[in-house]
Amino acid sequence: MPQILDNIENNFNVKKIKSLIKQYQCPFWVYDSDIIYKKIQLLKKFDVIRFAQKACSNINILRLMKNEQLKIDAVSLGEIKRALLAGFKKNTNDIVFTADILDQETLSTIIDCKIPVNAGSLDMLTELGKHSPGHHIWLRINPKFGYGHSKKTNTGGENSKHGIWNPVAAIPIIKKYKLKLIGLHMHIGSGVNYVHLKKVCKSMIDNVMKLNQQVSSISAGGGLPIPYTFNEPHIDIEKYFKLWDASRKKISKFLGKKIELEIEPGRFLVGESGILVSQVWAVKKMGTKNFVLIDVGFNDLMRPTMYGSYHHISVIAGDEREINTNEIVETVVAGPLCESGDIFTQTAGGTIQTRKLPVIKVGDYIIFHDTGAYGASMSSNYNSRPLIPEILLKNNCSFIIRRRQTIEDLLQLETSCFKKI
Repeated sequence: MPQILDNIENNFNVKKIKSLIKQYQCPFWVYDSDIIYKKIQLLKKFDVIRFAQKACSNINILRLMKNEQLKIDAVSLGEIKRALLAGFKKNTNDIVFTADILDQETLSTIIDCKIPVNAGSLDMLTELGKHSPGHHIWLRINPKFGYGHSKKTNTGGENSKHGIWNPVAAIPIIKKYKLKLIGLHMHIGSGVNYVHLKKVCKSMIDNVMKLNQQVSSISAGGGLPIPYTFNEPHIDIEKYFKLWDASRKKISKFLGKKIELEIEPGRFLVGESGILVSQVWAVKKMGTKNFVLIDVGFNDLMRPTMYGSYHHISVIAGDEREINTNEIVETVVAGPLCESGDIFTQTAGGTIQTRKLPVIKVGDYIIFHDTGAYGASMSSNYNSRPLIPEILLKNNCSFIIRRRQTIEDLLQLETSCFKKI
């Protein structure tokens, strides 16, 4: 839920943000470690909390997770390398690799490090079995239905590329290569609808019974939502846990053994911990619309352009005046990219919307709330724009956990090839 900037009891207040602006050049990301710790505590009833690092993959955030005894879900070779650098161990259950395909380099690393694989396709399973007989695996099951806050975040059903449609077909491959099936994973998409959740829990039980294999774990996947607006409720974690725990108990009874219950949150742990601080560089009228142009674009914060996602916006004065919240202007907030879609106030279909904001002047600061998940991790270098820094607030101090990328950093990747041409 968006933080109120006049609440001095949290780290995201006007005084604190202004001090960060003086210390670090705009724009930049900020994370509050206190919020992450509090979110972790809410999930402690689960046997294993496995952080879906794609939501926020900074190595320093991963180290914070490790210090709290979390485990890691990795979905690429780069994410495996990040987890290892952060201190997660090889040849353990610290890291699980989840994917639908296996390229050669990733396969080699997985074999060398003995990292369990959560397989999303039969071809992937066969490839792994050929090169690493006896490897520890999970099966990611597509339950033939899905759910998500966007069509692009729906990970179940026939329109999703994810998971194995008929998991029974995996058994001959498992037996042929003596693969060790340790768990079943089921995730239908981001967001929680309890009608769908009950269906997922039932599907997990049904699939365990059909497969009748001595797995030791089941994973509820991730997708736990956060409230991006003030009127959205927080997810009922107790209700969510009880539904999955009841399923776990039925599975334990059927298999005659204790079953571990994993959860795989990404956004839930880090989303509300982050803000994006930007500065206004131009204000202009375009017909009847009032545009405010800032120094971050969709290359920095992709979610509004990709999904039509809402992020609450606060304004901090760049001078000594008080922001007048009684004088409201319908405002379009846009970035500097050479793209018409570089708009932070738009719908999922790309329709431009306005946001009720106070009168904004050049030099003021725009704060995007709840950007800790899929903010920095989805950033790109589009328009040859360097990645902006990430700042972590911890123990009343601030730390740079990713320095500002320079244009020279970008060009080096290409100029180093000049002599070869």
